[in-house]
Amino acid sequence: MIALAAPAPVPASAAPVVHQLVVFRSGSFREKTVRAKQAHVRIGHKRCTVGAATPLAALVSSRVAKITLHDFGSCSSRARDASGLFVRKLGPDANRAQNGWVYKVGHKSGTAGAADPSGPFGNGKLKSGANVLWFYCRMQPSGSCQRTLSIDGTSAQPGAVLVRVGAYNDQGKRIPAAGVTIHVDSATGVTDSSGSARVAVSAGRHKVWAEGGGDVRSFNTTVEVH
Repeated sequence: MIALAAPAPVPASAAPVVHQLVVFRSGSFREKTVRAKQAHVRIGHKRCTVGAATPLAALVSSRVAKITLHDFGSCSSRARDASGLFVRKLGPDANRAQNGWVYKVGHKSGTAGAADPSGPFGNGKLKSGANVLWFYCRMQPSGSCQRTLSIDGTSAQPGAVLVRVGAYNDQGKRIPAAGVTIHVDSATGVTDSSGSARVAVSAGRHKVWAEGGGDVRSFNTTVEVH
């Protein structure tokens, strides 16, 4: 019989740095860059390991709010046993019926547990630079969560910026985000039927984000206007 050695833990310095946005039921949010390093959580009397480079590792490491977890598996000191960990409360917001906490990587909802060692989609863990969104899903009649907004393009013009916004469903399918508010620092605009808006701003570097329409707000991005 050949004994297989357990994989070595990922050093904290090698854990990926990801962009994380957490949007609560109220619409308040916490956005930050975080290293998705290995973490430890308590479930009842058990101390469980959450493997590095997973969405749950990033969430725990970011300390944006108190997390309450449920274990549908048998978590332990081994990260490979954490696939059954499930976020059932984050900050003041607890799961109720079909509504509750979900995560997306990029524009798509994860198909695996947030601490699954095979990664969000079963084909590899998080890479540095990934966008990881946690939000409180309000289940729609279609059987999906509300859509999530994304700044899909910015184009600087003299004295203005043209912003293009998409709204994405659970599977990452995009439609133009019409009628949502674009913020360019303190200036605002509303998108047309193509999901675009032109906002007049002064020269300089500006923060841009989108919100409204019953969808989940976008990550922040920046644009330079000359």
